[in-house]
Amino acid sequence: MSYVRAVVRVLPALLIVGGGTYDYNTPETYSAAPFFTAAPLVAAPLYSRRGTVLTGVLAVLVVLGVHIRFGILFDVGAVTELVTVVTVAVLAVLINQLVRRSGERLASARQIAEATQRAVLPRPDDRIGGLDIAACYEAAQTDALIGGDLYAVQDTPHGVRLMVGDVRGKGMGAVAAVAVLIGAFREAAEQEASLEGLAQRLERALAREGTRRESADARDDFDAVDAFEGFTTAVLAEIPHGEGIVRIVNRGHPPPLLLQADGTLCPLIAPDPALPLGMGDLGSRPDRAAEVALPPGATLLLYTDGLSEARDAHGAFYDPELRLTGRTFPAPRTLLATLAEEVLRHSGGGMADDMALLAVRRP
Repeated sequence: MSYVRAVVRVLPALLIVGGGTYDYNTPETYSAAPFFTAAPLVAAPLYSRRGTVLTGVLAVLVVLGVHIRFGILFDVGAVTELVTVVTVAVLAVLINQLVRRSGERLASARQIAEATQRAVLPRPDDRIGGLDIAACYEAAQTDALIGGDLYAVQDTPHGVRLMVGDVRGKGMGAVAAVAVLIGAFREAAEQEASLEGLAQRLERALAREGTRRESADARDDFDAVDAFEGFTTAVLAEIPHGEGIVRIVNRGHPPPLLLQADGTLCPLIAPDPALPLGMGDLGSRPDRAAEVALPPGATLLLYTDGLSEARDAHGAFYDPELRLTGRTFPAPRTLLATLAEEVLRHSGGGMADDMALLAVRRP
């Protein structure tokens, strides 16, 4: 990928050199004008304004040099060719300005989106309830819309409770759903005695907010923006204090991964998966928590599909289970930093979906 970028960066210069060489070594009836017009147009989205101007000037100078060499500087065909190259060079500078302004607006919008997301999802402390914790949120690079990926950690009388989820859609509707889920989780995690009860509280919170939004829209005769029309996949986990176990409730989400201290990896596939949150009206499938051992040194990794559905240039998915098997990490934050770096490299720096990661290790 870096080799391709390097070739593309020097393509305008190669076009000018190739065009000049062609014109210089062929009869005057042959013209390399397409090379000279293409060079500034290729430079426009790649270079700075100065670089684009210099590319256009260089193309014009080479054309002039060829015309002088053949003594056709004032021929009608030569003048037409020169005017064409000059016109395209000027247009390339204007295109460069538009691209730069668009890029600046997109970068600004993306920064605002990421700041909003981080305000809704503050990073947890490094140590909660005697467990080592790390969280990571990576925004997609393909647009500036705010995603609906979420995570939460809370120490409760019932143990350390965790949630990772992915709200359907993007935009402010997704952020509103995230805010509702995080708020409901903070309250219910303290009050509900079981993980199954916590999942039901989240289901009811989404249903209440959806009803409230529909009523408000009906009064205002205004369509909601992606407001609670979809669903949220989520994984809830509970690690009781002083016990070497973890309980999992999966609501249609990618299964968590359990990394043992020796590098052994096991996906925690729910034997009785329930429907995603927000789809309770489609059927009543009771939540059943699965319980597995969490020995000392083991790390529990919860993630959204931005990790497992990241594609490379050939369309191949990033497989976290395959990539992590046999590897060990000194701390959860090291694990997440490694994953973020590998996914970015795998996708060529252009992640198509947001990614939320949460890792918990029992010391």
